Amino acid sequence: MFQIQIDGSSKQFSCAPDDTILRAALRAGIGFPYECNVGSCGNCKFELLEGELQNTWEQAPGLSEKDRSKNRWLGCQSQPCANARIKMREMEHYAPIHPPLKTQAQLLSKREITHDLHEFTFECDQAMTFASGQYALIHFAGVPGPRAYSMSQGGSSSKRVDFQVRLIPGGVGTEKLFTMPVGEQVEIDGPYGMAYLRQDAPRDILLVGGGSGLAPMISLARGALALAEPKFKNIHFIYGAREARDVCGLDMLEELPQWKTMGHYTAVVSNASEQETLSKGTERGYVHEAVARLHADELAQMEIYFAGPALMAQAMIKLLVDQKVPMNQVHFDQFY
Repeated sequence: MFQIQIDGSSKQFSCAPDDTILRAALRAGIGFPYECNVGSCGNCKFELLEGELQNTWEQAPGLSEKDRSKNRWLGCQSQPCANARIKMREMEHYAPIHPPLKTQAQLLSKREITHDLHEFTFECDQAMTFASGQYALIHFAGVPGPRAYSMSQGGSSSKRVDFQVRLIPGGVGTEKLFTMPVGEQVEIDGPYGMAYLRQDAPRDILLVGGGSGLAPMISLARGALALAEPKFKNIHFIYGAREARDVCGLDMLEELPQWKTMGHYTAVVSNASEQETLSKGTERGYVHEAVARLHADELAQMEIYFAGPALMAQAMIKLLVDQKVPMNQVHFDQFY
C-alpha cells in the first residue's frame, strides 16, 4: 500500500499498486470528483506534486497534451508507484454513499430482453451495497481496462448483481460478455455513480432511457416503487429505441407494486417509417422530443433521471436548460 496525501489538507488515503487514485480515494470516503470512471470525461483530473505514478491508458481522451505538460493526471487511470502528494479539489457532493469494493464474481445466467439487449446475473463473493441507479466496473480476463455497466435491480445489499447490457458491434467488452459461458469469473468493482435515487425528493419522477440506458432507469423505478412512503405521486418512464423491435421495459415495470396506480410508460421509436404499425403507447420520433411534448410545462417540478447514448444525453441537457429546470433536480452519469 502507498500513502496518498491531499495537498493543503490533513487527509490522506491508502492506495494499492493495482488500484487507481480515484477509486482508492472513494473507498476511503473522500469526495473525489468524477463521472465516467473510464478515462473519457476528464472530470477526475488532479495535479501530481510529489511521488511517482503510472498511467493505465496513455491515450485516454480525458487528458490533453496541455494537461500532461502541467503534470495533470486522470484519477481513474493513475496507479501509484510510490507515496505521493496530489492537488485536487475535494467536493463533498462526490463522497460515496456506499464505499466501492472489489469482489470476484461468477456469471450465473443470461436472459434475452431484445435481439441485442441481454440481462446478465452475477454471484459475487462479497455482498455489494448500492443505491438504485448506480453502476459498477467489470474487469474481464484478457481485456485491458474495466467496462462500466449499470445494475438493473433496485438498490440493495446483495451478492447477486444484475446488469442489462446492449451488444455493441466491435465492442471488446460487450462481445466478451455476450460470449462468456455461464460459470466464468470476473472482477466487479462498485458501486459508483451520482445518478442514484433521491428518496426524499417530494417531486414526481421522470425516467428517460435509451439503449442500455434501460438498466439504471429500471433500477430507479424498482427502487422508487419499493419505498414504504414515497414522496412522489407519479413516475413517468420514457424509453427511446431505434426500431420497433428494440422497444422494451414495460413488462418489468408492470411487475412492480403500485405501477398500475403511479406509473406511466411511453416508448419512442426514432427509425420507424410512417407505414410501420407500432404497438399501443409507442410514438415516432426522438426521446427528448417526446419529453418536451408530454412534460414541457412540468419539467421544472420533476426529479429527472436519464441515461443513454451521448447524443440523447446532449439533447436532454439542452432541453432541460432551455426549460430552466434546476440542475439539482437533474441526475445522469457521463459514461454511456
